Formats: sequence, structure tokens, C-alpha cells
Amino acid sequence: MTNEAIQEGYSSDQFSMFSYHSSKIKYTYNKIREVRSYKVGELFSAYRDILWDDGRHKYNVSSFIGEIDEILLGERFSVFDQSTLDNLIGTLRQRGNSNATINRKMAALSKLLRKAYKMGDIHSLPEFRRQKERAGRIRFLEREEEARLFSAIRSRSEDAYRLSVFLVDTGCRLGEALGLIWNDIQEHRVSFWITKSGRSRTIPMTERVKEVIKLPPAEGRRPKGPFTKGSVPCHLERGESRSRTRR
Repeated sequence: MTNEAIQEGYSSDQFSMFSYHSSKIKYTYNKIREVRSYKVGELFSAYRDILWDDGRHKYNVSSFIGEIDEILLGERFSVFDQSTLDNLIGTLRQRGNSNATINRKMAALSKLLRKAYKMGDIHSLPEFRRQKERAGRIRFLEREEEARLFSAIRSRSEDAYRLSVFLVDTGCRLGEALGLIWNDIQEHRVSFWITKSGRSRTIPMTERVKEVIKLPPAEGRRPKGPFTKGSVPCHLERGESRSRTRR
């Protein structure tokens, strides 16, 4: 409607009708989503395969999110406010979680909520502040201590001994060792292609490593790698034993 038309005496009702149609067009172009509420576990089910690759880390994240959902009593929400986050951190600390552990769990939750916010599932995000972590103490084993440790492991399992020596001498992660195949091993070096950082690396092998990657003669099909299924204890494959410990 032009200014001239208004000046010529169009009624206020007609002008209101024009304004109504304008607002209706605006409403059509700006889609309004229904406000829904979700559980943390439901958001994780929706986005876990998008946000995390399969592997040990995804398994840990699943455990973190499950605990968080349990603490929140499966409560549904469309807004995850700051007080909810603060209460969650307080509960984790009461359960004996260190600041380092809380940071790992909050990193997983933050990543999930940011994705949900971007997709329009929730409508606000709290401020995630990293908890201050104490510097851990590093203790080096003397050669005699290392020998006694390996001897004790070997007395219980030859396969666990082989894996332990490999982890110590290469410095690789448990998942990297378990994912190793024979094509990754050359005469004097070993390459890790499946890594946490996503970047491959190649390192030289010690004489001790060259010995422990050799499998004893066995009947049947040869495993895909020196530490794949069938060549190490089951509890190590599930990651229940860690290659390093905190002090």
C-alpha cells in the first residue's frame, strides 16, 4: 500500500488487513519448531554415530553419558541451565570423581549439547568451565623393578607379558596395540594407523619388541595381528586393564 493510498482515506481496518497479511507471510518463511524435551540418553542415541567414531573412546563416552542420565534421573529438558550443570558437577565430585575425570565427562556432555543446540533440539547452553587439575606425579621404574614386574605378569600369562613389553617399549596406547595387524610391522619399525589423534605414526622397534611380537606355533588360522583376538587375554581386549596407572 502506498502513502498516497493512505492519504486518500483508506480506512484503518483496511490498513490493519494489509499488516495482517504481511505478518502472515513472514510467519510462513520463518519456520517455527515445536518445543520438545529430551533426555540426555535420547540425544546421545540420536547423535553418537555422528559425533564419535567407533572404538574405545566412544565406549567411554557412552559410559559417561549413561552416568549423567542416571544422575539427572532421566529428566527431560528443552533448556539445560547453569544450575543443572553445577548440581551435576557437585554430584560427580561427591561420588569421588577427580577434576580430571569430571573434565572428561563434561567434555563429552558439552559436545553432545552443542550438537543438540545447533540442531534446534534445546534452546540454551550453560557455560562449561574446565576444572583445575593437579599435576600428576611421574615415577620411573628401576631396571630391577621392571624385571620383577614383567616376571610377575609372565607367571600369570605369557600373552599379557608380551603385550605389556610391547606397550612399555613402544609407548603406544592399548587400543593401538590391539588394532595392530601384520602389515603394520616391518623389519625394524612398526606403524600405527588407528590412533586417537587420527594421525598415523611410525616408530623403531627395540630388540625386545621384535621378540614379543613373534607368536608361538599354533594350529589353526593365524590371527590378524600379534595382539588381536585369540592372542591376548579377553579382559585386556575389553580394556579392563590399562597400560598405565595414576598415582
